[in-house]
Amino acid sequence: MPELPETETIARDLDAELPRARIVAVAVPRPSVLREVDARALAARVQGARIARVWRRAKLVVLDLDGGDRLVVQPRFTGALLLEAAPGDGSGLPERERGFVRVTFRLDDGRALHYRDIRALGTVALMDPARFDAYAGALGPEPLDPAFTGAALHEALRTSRQPVKKVLMDQKRLVGVGNIYANEALWRARVAPARPAASLTRAESARVRDALVSVLSESIARRGTSFRDYVDARGERGTFVEALAVYGRAGAPCGRCDAPLEATHEVDGRQTVFCRGCQR
Repeated sequence: MPELPETETIARDLDAELPRARIVAVAVPRPSVLREVDARALAARVQGARIARVWRRAKLVVLDLDGGDRLVVQPRFTGALLLEAAPGDGSGLPERERGFVRVTFRLDDGRALHYRDIRALGTVALMDPARFDAYAGALGPEPLDPAFTGAALHEALRTSRQPVKKVLMDQKRLVGVGNIYANEALWRARVAPARPAASLTRAESARVRDALVSVLSESIARRGTSFRDYVDARGERGTFVEALAVYGRAGAPCGRCDAPLEATHEVDGRQTVFCRGCQR
């Protein structure tokens, strides 16, 4: 599932390629992914608009249009935004991708931006500024914002008795962190994922905050984690999977203390991998 590093990578790539590109046509072969707009209204509102900026909020890729509307893409499990060179008719996409294109935006330079989603669990929404501000305002703080300190994380954790891993993944408390990076950050911070969030001391909260920042930043530098379906805007895979310390490594020795890594589904229903030897 694309988390913060993956959506940040996609947004940065598209922001370097798309500003001032004009949308000249829209095709919606699979409208089930649309939210807050139907296919006809989407085409009517975005045709002729120029893309002013592409950026990330939480796990969303946001395309600002010059008329004020925002295209808001949430890739979820298998979604991707793929930029295709001219002629932009889908022939330049890998054959395995073509049957999963849900929305296509044709650009004035002959290229096309495709939203591909294998399982069709992601969404493409069109929001005006007021609607977007309300939507984004209900989300938590950004972990890479300098204002997000260890003290700020401690405040978010101290009121919950839920497992700390689950709280880190709560997008109303903190955005962008999913299963992969919650596993990795807690291992780096030496904190057991099942511990009640409120039990963490200020020092432990600061360690978790620093671990989150480091693991997210390193993954961005490696263009994300391609564990299954994630690809960037060029259709290429991220390489952070090579640096994963715990996620997907149940049964392997811990890279810090050599104890076997354990896996459980008891924390939040998803696989949690941790080291009983050095995560307390």
